[in-house]
Amino acid sequence: MIIDEAHLHIRAGHGGPGKVCFESIPRSLGPTGGNGGSGGSVYIEGVSDLSALRQFRFKRDFFADDGNRGGEAKRSGAAGEDLILKVPIGTIVHDLTTKKVFEVTRPGEKVLVAKGGKGGRGNFEFRSARNPSPEHAQPGLPGEEFEAFFELQLIADVGLIGLPNAGKSSLLNEVTKAAVKVANYQFTTLEPNLGVYYPKEFFHMSDADQARARPVILADVPGLIEGASIGRGLGHKFLRHIQRTKILFHCVSAESESVNEDYKSIRAELLKYDKKLGQKDEYILLTKSDLIDEAKLKKQVSALGRFSVNGKKNPVLAVSIYNENQLEDLKKVLSKLIK
Repeated sequence: MIIDEAHLHIRAGHGGPGKVCFESIPRSLGPTGGNGGSGGSVYIEGVSDLSALRQFRFKRDFFADDGNRGGEAKRSGAAGEDLILKVPIGTIVHDLTTKKVFEVTRPGEKVLVAKGGKGGRGNFEFRSARNPSPEHAQPGLPGEEFEAFFELQLIADVGLIGLPNAGKSSLLNEVTKAAVKVANYQFTTLEPNLGVYYPKEFFHMSDADQARARPVILADVPGLIEGASIGRGLGHKFLRHIQRTKILFHCVSAESESVNEDYKSIRAELLKYDKKLGQKDEYILLTKSDLIDEAKLKKQVSALGRFSVNGKKNPVLAVSIYNENQLEDLKKVLSKLIK
């Protein structure tokens, strides 16, 4: 199960206090107290594991280590160890206090979210001509602390959207070799799924060229229903996962009694949730096309072809997972997106 949001309490380490001490040599009062160590900082680091937020399901408080107290003989205290929180790429961290926003978009990318406190100065640092034997040191400074909201927005090129049981997961499985559960009932998909599409030529490339190749990542989100934008059904919780996509594949089942109404109902929910979603380029996929006759199929394709986004007519593709020619047409679209 994908956990795609979490509320956490994050605190960087406090700086260690400075030390007050003096030379042990008789008749010498020289200060030798060292500085405290800096507190550890808190970072988020992007990983490819979509389930990485699961670690926050039962634990809410995450603190980096405090710095150690300064030592004798001018020795500084050890710095506190940094805390690195592994999060899925596409995670956004909201500082609920300052309203700052942090995010990671690449595997291995590391972002500082809370800086550790600076260590206090020992009494050696306070010596002067007027006060050669200071008897005070600084406490360490506190580390940054805040209440955080983590939310995952999947990073994908294509978002598969549509009503429940519109054939989105079956298409994802067929095109990307994903292994998503499919069944002939609503809400089979309970969480977002990702698939990666590689063009045929990829498998004939050298290892070096394959490493540089740019596949297309597809995200299949749970089926949307009317009222999804205000919390009905399952899909509303995952609408944010298509906010980063470049293009939408809007799946409409050929079995529908009114493909136009199905299409318009989902478009309305997108616009209510976020107007920017309604501005993304779309392909309309008329799925399960093998279940109706040719005459009805042409009529439905023609009806859906009247819709447009940003002043451009939406391309309409009839698609069945049992029709190789139709699948090839869809793969050509995906290959074109790579180019």
